[in-house]
Amino acid sequence: MNLALDSIGLIAGSRSLPLDFARLARAAGVKRIIAVAAEGETDPALATLVDEIVWLNVGQVGKMISAFTTRGITQCVMAGQLAPKNLFDLRPDLRAMGVLLRLKEKNAHTLFGAVAEELKKDGVELIAATPWLAPLMPQAGFTLGPRLAEELKSDVEFGFRIAKEISRLEIGQLVVVKNGAVLAVEGFEGTDACLARGGELAGKNGGAVAVKVAKLNHDMRFDIPCLGAKTFETCAAAKIAVLALESGKTLLLDRGQCEALAKKHKISVLTMD
Repeated sequence: MNLALDSIGLIAGSRSLPLDFARLARAAGVKRIIAVAAEGETDPALATLVDEIVWLNVGQVGKMISAFTTRGITQCVMAGQLAPKNLFDLRPDLRAMGVLLRLKEKNAHTLFGAVAEELKKDGVELIAATPWLAPLMPQAGFTLGPRLAEELKSDVEFGFRIAKEISRLEIGQLVVVKNGAVLAVEGFEGTDACLARGGELAGKNGGAVAVKVAKLNHDMRFDIPCLGAKTFETCAAAKIAVLALESGKTLLLDRGQCEALAKKHKISVLTMD
């Protein structure tokens, strides 16, 4: 794939990933980046890294599409957290309302998949951002923090198996386990809330294992499994002992901060296949 595109659109969510994408895309030779940003969610600093930024409310699908089409954008990516529940919390425009009414199941894949179809109708292809984000994806053999304790290996393997199954069922992508028992399963509340709940259920001494995966045939155009410094801080507060992630399918942001937090709080971080 040619990474040095003349132009690309960016649907920018919250946190640092949209900024990371813009930097990496520039480094790869992308000449022009047009960003569509979510009011109250996207970091305003993104404006300094792109050629033009259009601010809108989550749910304004029609305005988002026209922002690209009127500027000659034919390919776009999605980067950063855009919570599907916000489409319900905020007033959708007529085009978004039509999308919602057509969907029987409303989760990240169905909602954003439907948005991708709306973009396609107007000649804009939603593509995966992962070719540009590859440097942020830890591969097999990656570790941070202390070496994995022998007695926790069985929980890591158990958690990975359970996480793959709940992701297959489209429930979530993270589980927290301890001593062969499932303490918490990620649902609509998201990764950080699941980690906090699992840590609480692990007891005052903590020691739980958290495993984050991508679902089978995961559509990497949206909802890419992602961890960052905030996740590590949540793990520390919840006394999580191990954080395992699926190799080559999970983004690790703020790597320097994550490494420092893993070392400070003795969190063993590793990739799994």
